[in-house]
Amino acid sequence: MDGDVAVGVKRGSDELNMYGSSPNSMTANGSDSKKQRLDESPPSRVLHIRKLPNEVSETEVIALGLPFGKVTNILMLKGKNQAFLELGTEEAAITMVNYYTAVTPQVRNTPVFIQYSNHKELKTDSALNQRAQAVLQAVSAVQDGSSPSSDPGALDLTPPPSPVLRIIIDNMFYPVTLDVLQQIFSKFGTVMKIITFTKNNQFQALLQFSDPVNAQQAKLSLDGQNIYNSCCTLRIDFSKLVNLNVKYNNDKSRDYTRPDLPTGDGESTNKDHSLLGTPSGALASYSSGGGYSSSLSLSQGGGAISPLSAAAAAAAAAGRVALSGSGVSGVLLASNLNEEMVTPQSLFTLFGVYGDVQRVKILYNKKDSALIQLSDGNQAQLAMSHLNGQKVFGKVMRVTLSKHQTVALPREGLDDQRLTKDFSGSPLHRFKKPGSKNFQNIFPPSATLHLSNIRDGIGEDDLRLLFSNSGGTVKAFKFFQDRKMALIQMSSVEEAIQALIDLHNYDMGGNHHLKVSFSKSTI
Repeated sequence: MDGDVAVGVKRGSDELNMYGSSPNSMTANGSDSKKQRLDESPPSRVLHIRKLPNEVSETEVIALGLPFGKVTNILMLKGKNQAFLELGTEEAAITMVNYYTAVTPQVRNTPVFIQYSNHKELKTDSALNQRAQAVLQAVSAVQDGSSPSSDPGALDLTPPPSPVLRIIIDNMFYPVTLDVLQQIFSKFGTVMKIITFTKNNQFQALLQFSDPVNAQQAKLSLDGQNIYNSCCTLRIDFSKLVNLNVKYNNDKSRDYTRPDLPTGDGESTNKDHSLLGTPSGALASYSSGGGYSSSLSLSQGGGAISPLSAAAAAAAAAGRVALSGSGVSGVLLASNLNEEMVTPQSLFTLFGVYGDVQRVKILYNKKDSALIQLSDGNQAQLAMSHLNGQKVFGKVMRVTLSKHQTVALPREGLDDQRLTKDFSGSPLHRFKKPGSKNFQNIFPPSATLHLSNIRDGIGEDDLRLLFSNSGGTVKAFKFFQDRKMALIQMSSVEEAIQALIDLHNYDMGGNHHLKVSFSKSTI
């Protein structure tokens, strides 16, 4: 990489106000109404990009220029939805402008406008945005096939320690599959191996690139991003491992260099588990100089890195499609239950936090185990990831996917112990309505509970007493402003689980049934 790369973010800069309607610049887009008022200015290797979507990331802007040559600098004007991009040569900038005159450039499916700047080079304060600088250096390094530079004036990027990344998924509202991870991370280079597992009640993965530089660039760009809107946040670190040993090619692990590996469950290795189609060749990686596909958006915070098409993502957000494929059973096996206390109703209430429970069967010959049938495989996986290992009625509950596809109802008159219950017509299903707010409020079990639908006239003392009577200790309480909602903190997660089982849908009188869910907040 020649020279220092400086990257900055300038918010609302007056110095560059003139670019909104400058008479001395030329637009690259025929659809821009300002074109008639713009005279041709001499080409420059600095390009001015306007009408960018809100919250656009540096990576997306850089991706516009990557196919045309090295990108040497970037300046984001976040408050104005504009950016300046500096390419390595004037020829590259001319090629880019000519190309985007014929083909409308888009970022997140939104047309943007590109024109020559009358700056000949960008001088920016690199201290303003070290993350952006690191992203640009890493991108350039991948293009060059070299290690990112560690010039004194730039962000110090030590050589990447490993080609293996450890990935943790926070706030896992939808199941994240091995294929989804492959599709996202293959943007940054060749993904060789992936192993997925659950640890500390969290979905995790180890992912090995062919080159540590690819791993570094993926970490810089993706750490902290959401896979789907407002959920499934990626937390990425380098693993201490430098090579993964994959024994089976299946839904949990994959070695892309060895398609001959067995699945470990007697299935053919040729079975396609992916809902997304064959990833190879579908998405151009940085190392080949390609930009992002329009369906992959990278944004920090509220946005998403969606490997699905926009239509599929919209359907997924409404809870109508199975992101992990339709072959996954919607039936769970819960074991190590307290058989003295567990009932179909208690399991319906607890598992109903993560999906719409259709049927529950406590096993006749093994009353510390039960089958729970949810609406689909997504909900089952979500419930399993959040509830496996939680303490319920004093015992650590184990939750796994069952081999059963449905829970059978007993013939009439044969279930005298009432071990099986059909909840398919229950009015208490939280996720029946597509796009319901309940989809955005799914959190792991926590000591703090969110209460809603509180009846007028019910005070803090009433609610503290109610929750103390469930056998726990109330540590803290806080009403929301309208007093129809509140947070209540128990002394442990186990006590909160017990209180939720006992008091969700509690009749407070006046046709007000209390709604209880886990909260991500603390008081």
